[in-house]
Amino acid sequence: MVRVKGGVASRNRHKKVLAQTKGFRGKRNSVFRLAMQAMMKSGTNAYIGRKQKKRDMRGLWISRINTALKLRGQRYSEVKNQWLHGQMEIDRKNLSELAVNYPLVFNQIADAAKKVKKTA
Repeated sequence: MVRVKGGVASRNRHKKVLAQTKGFRGKRNSVFRLAMQAMMKSGTNAYIGRKQKKRDMRGLWISRINTALKLRGQRYSEVKNQWLHGQMEIDRKNLSELAVNYPLVFNQIADAAKKVKKTA
């Protein structure tokens, strides 16, 4: 009976983890145990970061829209409510894109929202 030690599999597993932690500071890129912990933590942070990125982008879009509306003498909260009651199907991402790159089109949309509020 011969004992199976699994050296090749362990070495490959270690190499894979150490390759993923390349560039980390200190022993976290060269000592397997610390590298494994660092890799797990970085994966957790990456998952959290993907969720936070969505929140951050939404805030950016709202601030862009708000800035464009302030130039017109309007407030975001009022105009968003008008868009809601007017059932205008345009999202914040596209509105911010219009506000930054196509201000004339954005002004037409804001005017349309103002007209909707008066009739409703």
